Amino acid sequence: MMPQRTQATSPKWVYAFAAGYVDGRASMTELLGGKGANLAEMAALGLPVPPGFTITTAVCDVYYAQGRKLPEELKPQVEKVLQLVGNAVGATFGDVDHPLLVSVRSGGRASMPGMMDTILNLGLNDETVEGLAKRSGDRRFAYDSYRRFIQMYADVVLGVDHGVFEDILENFKNLGGLVSDTELSADDWGDIIEEYKDAIERELGEPFPQDTNEQLYGAIAAVFGSWQNARARTYRRLHDIPDAWGTAVNVQAMVFGNLGETSATGVAFTRNPSTGTKEIYGEFLLNAQGEDVVAGIRTPQPLTEKARVEAREESPSLEAMMPGLYAQLLSSFDRLEAHYRDMQDVEFTIENGKLWLLQTRTGKRTGEAALRIAVDLAEEGLISKRTAVMRVPPSAIDQLLHPTLDPDAKKDVVAVGLPASPGAAAGEIVFTAEEAESQRAHGRDVILVRQETSPEDIQGMHAAVGILTARGGMTSHAAVVARGMGRPCVSGAGALRIDVQAGTIQVGARTLHRGDVITIDGGTGQVLMGRAKMRQPQLSGAFATLMSWADEERRLGVRTNADTPRDAKQARDLGAEGIGLCRTEHMFFEHERIRAVREMILADDEAGRRTALTKILPMQRADFAKLFEIMAGLPVMIRLLDPPLHEFLPSDAHELEAVAAELGIPLAKMKARLSELSEFNPMLGFRGCRLGVLFPEITEVQARAMFEAQIETRKAGLEPVKLEIMVPLVAYRHEFDLVRKSIFTVAREIEAETRAKLDFSVGTMIELPRAALRANELAEGDEGADFFSFGTNDLTQTTLGLSRDDAASILEAYAMKKIFKVDPFVSIDVEGVGELVRIGTERGRSAKPDLKVGICGEHGGEARSVEFFDACGLDYVSCSPYRVPIARLAAAQAAIRREGGSNESND
Repeated sequence: MMPQRTQATSPKWVYAFAAGYVDGRASMTELLGGKGANLAEMAALGLPVPPGFTITTAVCDVYYAQGRKLPEELKPQVEKVLQLVGNAVGATFGDVDHPLLVSVRSGGRASMPGMMDTILNLGLNDETVEGLAKRSGDRRFAYDSYRRFIQMYADVVLGVDHGVFEDILENFKNLGGLVSDTELSADDWGDIIEEYKDAIERELGEPFPQDTNEQLYGAIAAVFGSWQNARARTYRRLHDIPDAWGTAVNVQAMVFGNLGETSATGVAFTRNPSTGTKEIYGEFLLNAQGEDVVAGIRTPQPLTEKARVEAREESPSLEAMMPGLYAQLLSSFDRLEAHYRDMQDVEFTIENGKLWLLQTRTGKRTGEAALRIAVDLAEEGLISKRTAVMRVPPSAIDQLLHPTLDPDAKKDVVAVGLPASPGAAAGEIVFTAEEAESQRAHGRDVILVRQETSPEDIQGMHAAVGILTARGGMTSHAAVVARGMGRPCVSGAGALRIDVQAGTIQVGARTLHRGDVITIDGGTGQVLMGRAKMRQPQLSGAFATLMSWADEERRLGVRTNADTPRDAKQARDLGAEGIGLCRTEHMFFEHERIRAVREMILADDEAGRRTALTKILPMQRADFAKLFEIMAGLPVMIRLLDPPLHEFLPSDAHELEAVAAELGIPLAKMKARLSELSEFNPMLGFRGCRLGVLFPEITEVQARAMFEAQIETRKAGLEPVKLEIMVPLVAYRHEFDLVRKSIFTVAREIEAETRAKLDFSVGTMIELPRAALRANELAEGDEGADFFSFGTNDLTQTTLGLSRDDAASILEAYAMKKIFKVDPFVSIDVEGVGELVRIGTERGRSAKPDLKVGICGEHGGEARSVEFFDACGLDYVSCSPYRVPIARLAAAQAAIRREGGSNESND
């Protein structure tokens, strides 16, 4: 009998799914949640789904709007559909002789496994338990089910600590000399149930509810309430799931896998979620309920014979024990995968030899598996190439390019910081760049631990296998450089108290020493004691296939930020289409080079500076020549010297003495020069184009090094690069004109000396709001900027008035207070910084329609930011080498979405 529809004036809040009667479909995830929509879809397909109903996410909104109270109008709808469910299974809710038992589960739009609450066996009380015993013919099973229900309901709904019941159970077994739960008889469970109820009454001052309707609405309210529990909120924050989505609640007739040796329960994936291999992956338990698999109380058995043999497991597989049911299960898996066109995660129960499917959802998978499954499904004809490209989250590519912690690794977490650069690394603690280089020279893996890093640490960072800092954010110096090098990095681990002199790190009550081995996980921000087990990255053929499909779709170019031949080669191998940012200052920190730079800084006049710069010229020329060789035929954008000069001088007293002695300069003079260069806010001080305006000789030597390298590689028969010279931190057109003039003066001199024609362009880095607002002025005319490159790291700082190196604590507090949704140093602040990018692009192209525009901040490798840059009409993004594939994939997905091709129905 079908239930009557509610009146038109009352919203429809309950959607049924049962054989012959299905209200919902898979497309209704916004209203029914993923679980409810998929249950309705499976029922509509005629698959064996226990009947039930879904209470919509709209009720979740009402529940919170009414101060965590269910609307009264819900109950009539629930009662009508509950009758339908009972009719379908031949039972009645609350009936003493034929009781209908139900499960009550959450089900949000996005899967949040284990984050919200579940209640099983609901509908049992002191009377209905006897009805279940008679109906099942197994009194022990009935009382075991009742005690499970009391335990779960009291914990989830009534707030009685789970440990209260564990203590009662363990005490009962100890007094009886029993070890396992399976040794307990029906009478034993009856005695334990009485103790459970007594404990609840002591804790709450009232008895355990015997009214099954009270139980039902208490459970529904509790599951809605679990949407806002601490673990669910944390999970949503980590996975960017909006709080406003809410959860649905699914009420479903219970089926029992613990009715004897012809009953079982299990979980299966239709493909291997770790590797993507097309094989059934899962496990089951004989004579058990679903929570037994999850709780790990018993060791599950493999589903397939192949898995049993590989695991050297003696317990029989489901394939061997119940071949007929296993065949039914495989048939269901094939139907589900063909219907959903994706790998499925399926929960099932076998009750007295009958198969029931409790849930299907898109299976969670590793990056490696995501790639392989997408490519395989496309090659099998289930999905299009476009859909395959859309199926792989760009973040999954990160897992493929870096070692990661083995999921089964034991973790002794001592601190948590920000996941600043992906991958995992283990090594001995060192505190200085010199230590890192020294230990590396002796073949030891080290983790460089610093309060914060500076450009002087570059060699130590290169020598280390990973970097850990107590200060700094996701775009701090440590994070940016580590990503460029492909080194794992955890930054902003504020709990660390680092004492370099003592060689110790204090973390709470624990003390770590120089030489202790730690592991850092740059994907989660965790710092672990000891050497954790790793998984090494492997790039399969599926990677190349998917990347080629992505490149066919994208409009946006993808370049790399590379300062060394190693970075450049790595990036080109990963598909970079040129260099979008070469930071020349990173070339200066090797010993011989920094000595010449320091001589230049400490010189008394221009002549002294030029003398020192002549030592730097051949070094820079050789560096550029190597980059040009690797990037032959592609654009290479080189930024003129940018950082404040004081960064090249030591700050430590002992280092000052050593450098003064090495250069033969009085210590007093060095201190005086350091004092002259010191600034309250160096980020906004004497840096960028200001260096070239006041010391044009620096620009001239750098330009000469570039041009001579260009001629040198041309003579070697290599295809020339498209040289682009970038002037940093420009605010005024006249600044740009002065620096550009220095560059062209050198170009004309070299053309006269060599009779070679130089081919290059000069543009500017947009890092200041004024530059974005006056972009038309900067680009205007033949002598205006040939290109813009938005330096979104600094543009974010100057727009928000927030230093990225000091922002960690502020950003964390702002995220908690929901001032912004995501860290603006990680994902572009679309309304603020993004608006400046849009304005700068539009105004620049109004003056010069063919103006080339790109972005070279770390946002260039972040998927949401890439989509925004694509929408703005930028020509390319540039990012660190290991993020190049991420940007390629994100750019393809942005293009597909922009063209309206993201719907799988368009296949």
